[in-house]
Amino acid sequence: MSYQNIIAEHEGHLGFITIDRPNKLNALNKATIQELHEAFVSLEEDKDIRAIIITGSGEKAFVAGADISEFADFDSGQAKILAAKGQKNLFDLVSKLSTPVIAAVNGFALGGGLELAMACHIRVASDNARMGLPEVSLGLIPGYGGTQRLPQLVGKGRALEMITTGGMINADQANSYGLVNHVVSQEELLSFCEDLAKKIARNSPSAIGAAIQAVNANYDESVNGFEIEIDAFGNCFGTEDFEEGTSAFLEKRKPNF
Repeated sequence: MSYQNIIAEHEGHLGFITIDRPNKLNALNKATIQELHEAFVSLEEDKDIRAIIITGSGEKAFVAGADISEFADFDSGQAKILAAKGQKNLFDLVSKLSTPVIAAVNGFALGGGLELAMACHIRVASDNARMGLPEVSLGLIPGYGGTQRLPQLVGKGRALEMITTGGMINADQANSYGLVNHVVSQEELLSFCEDLAKKIARNSPSAIGAAIQAVNANYDESVNGFEIEIDAFGNCFGTEDFEEGTSAFLEKRKPNF
């Protein structure tokens, strides 16, 4: 499938998505969000894909925010629809995928860009990365899940400081806050993410999907996360991956999932 604003590829068990609007610092507009939705759904449905890496084109930005020109004249009703549709079609979709998504944060990740990175399951930043939620400087607040996911990752106090000041933090601060998992040089970023994705790809896809579901349940007040874990744990025993994994262990060989 061809896209106008992104590049979607796959190699072996890995899927790759590149947001390709370098002249706009890869800012998210409605068309790009829709294309990202389609690409993630397509890769999720491809059972050969075991992990997905998403990054931005160029060396300056992962995603430098939303395309403000698209909503500058919106009223309250239009804005609510924009946020609700974006959360459902992209940000919540990514967080709930059974295929792990690694954000390779190569530069600025601001506003919707940081919200997209936070929706991913794992974040790796280049050492030149800068992250922030500057929406209050526009008279707004984050609308794509930023007020919810940032406190989950860095704690309430740090999240409120970042949101209310609208300032940016560097990669080392993000690492110390727990906002990113690793910081590497820009030259190493994609190869590091690929190595990480390959480690994931060696393990049971069905078990990984169940683990993501169980971990996500911890942040959903409408469900009991412990019960979700128990059900998911039990369901693993009925999978071919469990049969292969336990057989390989007992036979002292590597499993072939």
